[in-house]
Amino acid sequence: MSETRTAIVTGAARGIGAGVAKRLAADGMNVAVLDLNEADCAAVVEEIKAAGGSALAVGADVSNPESVEAAVEKVAAELGAPTVVVNNAGIIRDNLLFKMTVEEWDLVMNVHLRGAFNMVKSTQKYMTEANYGRIVNLSSTSALGNRGQANYSAAKAGVQGLTKTLAIELGKYGVTANAIAPGFIQTDMTAATAERIGVGFDDFIKFSADQIPVKRVGQPEDIAHTASFLCSEGAGFVSGQVIYVAGGPKD
Repeated sequence: MSETRTAIVTGAARGIGAGVAKRLAADGMNVAVLDLNEADCAAVVEEIKAAGGSALAVGADVSNPESVEAAVEKVAAELGAPTVVVNNAGIIRDNLLFKMTVEEWDLVMNVHLRGAFNMVKSTQKYMTEANYGRIVNLSSTSALGNRGQANYSAAKAGVQGLTKTLAIELGKYGVTANAIAPGFIQTDMTAATAERIGVGFDDFIKFSADQIPVKRVGQPEDIAHTASFLCSEGAGFVSGQVIYVAGGPKD
């Protein structure tokens, strides 16, 4: 790497976000570990620092533009201009359509889709000034449709459209934008899904693995490997893509 890049990973206190943050730090980047509560980021930051990396805990509500702008300014001042962004922050409020409330719809859309928009809008100036940037947005196989997730599926499909538009608009500034669409990844979020449908998590994992061609469920590290490539200098000719990391093909 010709110079040390600074990355922001949202929703990085646990799960996929934590895995990506640790991987980017291992790749030599300064990493802002961002989540709703700064204190929740401490364990990941300490793990990165213990391994010899550079990290900063940041608290922000990604759905709030003022909160995001303040967080980005803090990162720029304390770690360096953020030119790598991984928009991973997300929540689920699963429900069948006839039971889903407007609040459940808005909460999910605001964190996933508005959150990615807010973060990119606040960081793009650093990328365009550097004539270099890497944006990775987390979508999902649910973007193709999933029972009980009208809000989540719509948000994740929206993330794909946002990603492709960012690739078109920002490409001339040396900025790439890509999306990763995970399949079943073993995290707190998939545990919550198992609870929603009334299935034990171990049984849910076993059932899901049986449906996946590689016969296992994914781990946060599987997503981190893909994010590492897309955030690398070597991925400069890959942009506007949606990569399904799901153990098999998706339509």
